Amino acid sequence: MIYDKYMQKCFRLAEKGRGFVSPNPLVGCIVLDKDNNIISKGYHHKYGENHAEREALLKLKNGEENGGTLIVNLEPCSHFGKTPPCVDLIIERKLKRVIIAMQDVNPIVAGNGIKKLKNAGIEVVEHVLEKEAKSLNEVFIKNMVNKTVFIAVKTAVTLDGKISTSNGSSMWITSSKARDKGKLLRKYYDAVLTTSSTVLADNPKFDCKTKILIDRTLKCDFSMQYFKTGNIFVVTSKSDYPKCPKNVTFVYCPEKSGKLDLLYLFEKLYRMNIMSVFVEAGGTLNGELLKLGLIDKIYMFQAPKILGDNNGKSAFEGNSINDINKSFNFEIESIENLSPDILLTLKK
Repeated sequence: MIYDKYMQKCFRLAEKGRGFVSPNPLVGCIVLDKDNNIISKGYHHKYGENHAEREALLKLKNGEENGGTLIVNLEPCSHFGKTPPCVDLIIERKLKRVIIAMQDVNPIVAGNGIKKLKNAGIEVVEHVLEKEAKSLNEVFIKNMVNKTVFIAVKTAVTLDGKISTSNGSSMWITSSKARDKGKLLRKYYDAVLTTSSTVLADNPKFDCKTKILIDRTLKCDFSMQYFKTGNIFVVTSKSDYPKCPKNVTFVYCPEKSGKLDLLYLFEKLYRMNIMSVFVEAGGTLNGELLKLGLIDKIYMFQAPKILGDNNGKSAFEGNSINDINKSFNFEIESIENLSPDILLTLKK
C-alpha cells in the first residue's frame, strides 16, 4: 500500500513516547502536502501534553497543509480532555485526506472522530497496518477493553528453563547486555512488581519511578536498598502498619486460600491508575499469575547454559500438568539476539 511506509514512520515516532504517555496511547503523526512530501511530524510526548496530530499541525503556519494528507496510527480524538479535539483542528486546517491505522477503542472516541471527519468532507482511509497498530498499543487496548492492568513478566532462564540452582544461586544467568535490556524494559511500564522473597534474597535496587512489593506478612526491612528510591506500594494482608519511609505506601489486599488475592490486587491497582505492571519475581508468583490467566506478555531472556539439575528452580512453578496438550500456550512475538543470550518476547 502507498501509505504503509508513512504509517511505519508514525509507529517509530509513537515509540518515542513509550514510558511517558500512560494512561494515554502511543501516537505518531505525519503530515504530507498536496504532492505527498512530508512537511511535518509529531508524536504524543507525555500525558497531558499535545496529542500527535496537534503537535504536527501547530508546527505549520503557512497553510502548506491545505489539501494535504494527515497520517496517524490511531483515530483522532473528538472530545475535550487534557487538550482540545484533534479532529476540529484537522478540519480547520483543511486537510483533504486522513489515513488511520486503527479505530480508537476508547468508547468516548470509538468511531466518532472518523464520523466527524467524513461529515466535514474529508476522505478517510482506515485499517492501514492495523495489526501492527494494535500491537503497538496493546497496553492501552487491554486497559480500555478489559478495564484491567496489562501484566508483563520478565524472567532469565537457562536452556533447561531454570532461574536458579536448588540452593538459590542465580547471579548471573545472563550477560550484562541482557540485564541492560531488562532495565530498559522496566521504563516502559507504569510499575515494577516483585515479592518479598526476591527482595530478601537479592536486595535489588530496581531503579524505577514506581515499585510494587508483595509482602504479605511484612518481612522486609525498610533499611534495604530497595526502599531507597522510587514511590513504593507495599501490598500486605496486615491491617496494622509499622512506621515507614515517606516514599512507602501500604496497600491492603485480602487473602484467599492462604495467599494474597491477586485478582483483587490487580483490580485495585487499576483503580489506582496503574495501567501496566512489569513483574520481576520468582517462579512461585509467575506460576500463580500463569494459572490465573493474568499474563499478557513474557520477556524471557535465555542464556546458552544448561543446569541439568531437576531440583533447580523453574521460571513458572506450581502447576501440575500431565497432558502436554493442556500446556499454557503463548505466541512468539519476536526473537532478539543479545549475544551470548537471546530475548524471546511472547504474547498471549
